[in-house]
Amino acid sequence: MISMRYHIVSITAVFLALAVGVVLGSTAISGRLLSGLTDDKSALGREVADLQAAQNGLSAKLADADRFASSVGPLAVKGALADRTVVLVTTADAKPNDRDALAELLRAAGATVTGELQLTDAFTDPRKADQLRDLVARLQPAGTQLPTGADPGTRAGGLLGALLLLNKDNNGQQASADETAAALAGLSSAGFVKPGQGLRAAQLAVVLTGGAVEGDSAADRAATVARFATQLDRSGAGAVLAGGEGSANGTGAVGVVRADTAATSVLSTVDNVGTSAGRVVVVLALREQLEGKSGRYGVAGNAESPAPGVVG
Repeated sequence: MISMRYHIVSITAVFLALAVGVVLGSTAISGRLLSGLTDDKSALGREVADLQAAQNGLSAKLADADRFASSVGPLAVKGALADRTVVLVTTADAKPNDRDALAELLRAAGATVTGELQLTDAFTDPRKADQLRDLVARLQPAGTQLPTGADPGTRAGGLLGALLLLNKDNNGQQASADETAAALAGLSSAGFVKPGQGLRAAQLAVVLTGGAVEGDSAADRAATVARFATQLDRSGAGAVLAGGEGSANGTGAVGVVRADTAATSVLSTVDNVGTSAGRVVVVLALREQLEGKSGRYGVAGNAESPAPGVVG
């Protein structure tokens, strides 16, 4: 007769066998799984190393190309802006190295750089838009008319255009020296601009900005710079808006201009001013502005070609 003890021993043996089987099976599976993961990790490591090597090679080629463009740039633009004057307007995020290199290239092209005006962070701050708009109206020189656009970028572009650019028809001053000094002092005291020493009006302007604008008010800030540059262009013989990497996307001033066909019909844009080649293009675009033409130049997807006269 089978006793209760026999049943207990049998059941225990069955569960023990199952447990041993599970352990042995999982050990074998884990070994195969770990082996496969190790192989995958090694393969991925090789792919990363290959990609890194390729990136290093491309970076080296780009560096060589930039050095070449830097060496031939002055020759490429020689005489392009002979006897012309250019004023630089920089935003708070513009890189000083880009500004200095561009100014040097402009001089190599025969131009006289008449000074720099820096737009501060406050200039593009949407919280100070009403203050800027009201101040611009109070500082308007006699005999000039502000644009009808209500946004602060357009209004400020109208005022500073009269102060910084010569009349395109007769190369005459659009505002007197006293009016210019008073308006710049007013904007400076309010924290909107920082005029450089000896700043005076010019025939052409370059608005130099950084890359993509970041932060909660990025779109508003980029739009202010874009509309300012567009109106500045309309105030004189021509202007170019030049930005660095990322400036041509949706949160960059160059990108905002390129999304507006009315703006691109008058204002030229360059999206790679951080490179020697890009700075050469800025000079060539200024020359094109004198001929009443405009274009979207650079390496971004919304550029029409790398440079004026080059098929994209």
